[in-house]
Amino acid sequence: MKRKIQPTFDILKEWIKTFVPDKDLFFLPENKLASFKEYLHNALVIPHEEFNNHSSYKQIQLVNSYEYWNISKDVNYVLVTPSGWVNQLPAKKKIDIFQIQKEVGRGLIHPISDFSVDISFLSQNMIEVKGEKYVVFHKSMWEELSYTSKKDLMKDIAQQWEDWTCYDYPTNTPPHIMKFANTFPSTTGSNCLSATLFAITQQEWMIEEWVHPKTFIQSLENEHYHAITSQDSRAGDVVTWENSDGIIQHASFCIDDHLFFNKRGQTFFNAWSIVHLTDLKEDWGRYSMKIFRKAVSNK
Repeated sequence: MKRKIQPTFDILKEWIKTFVPDKDLFFLPENKLASFKEYLHNALVIPHEEFNNHSSYKQIQLVNSYEYWNISKDVNYVLVTPSGWVNQLPAKKKIDIFQIQKEVGRGLIHPISDFSVDISFLSQNMIEVKGEKYVVFHKSMWEELSYTSKKDLMKDIAQQWEDWTCYDYPTNTPPHIMKFANTFPSTTGSNCLSATLFAITQQEWMIEEWVHPKTFIQSLENEHYHAITSQDSRAGDVVTWENSDGIIQHASFCIDDHLFFNKRGQTFFNAWSIVHLTDLKEDWGRYSMKIFRKAVSNK
């Protein structure tokens, strides 16, 4: 039966702790840097190329919070600032830098239509773009909010990533999967590939990893999984979806003919959930589906 799940109180507490990183990042195109020159004495100005290669800024929580994958190619610099820096700017400059962040695709910016609660108290951190109002999240703003406000905002934001619907796990679900099915991670990073590898190896530590496609394929080989020609999955199979270059975009573990252990993304808002094959095809059907099956031992 299909139903909706909710994060527990303890999970929400963990999300609230790390949702807004301790350092604020502001992304600027070349022609925008000069207008902030006089306010940079307590900020780091990092060329974007150097930023991309800097190990400190490759942490998965920063990647997810600021949604690096959406950042415009026009960005040339990244301002790394302590909490509260943006509040020291003149009001117009604060609005300017917020609007630039919306233009370049920075994360932690949400339309007010995302929220089911009154957020007028955040007006000092709002901008208007093409007739729609947005809230720009940053560390000092987040720290000033009450726990109740954070909790309410967090729930609304989280459900922009996923609607939290799932199926009850079937009776033949392996016990190690039952423990995680239809629950949420407390930390960011776990993705569909790590969830699938956990399902086939039963290694709990693996479910928290951020696994990349080549590592995933190597692990399938190590576990004696091989691609089959059939498009009909059965319990124990791994199903992947690949782009035109043969790069895996998603993977899931088959519990029975139609239900799968799955994770939709790498954020902690994405649950380890039981989903139906039709849901997977709806999400990933634009890619080529491939089924991997464990080789039968001759012993």
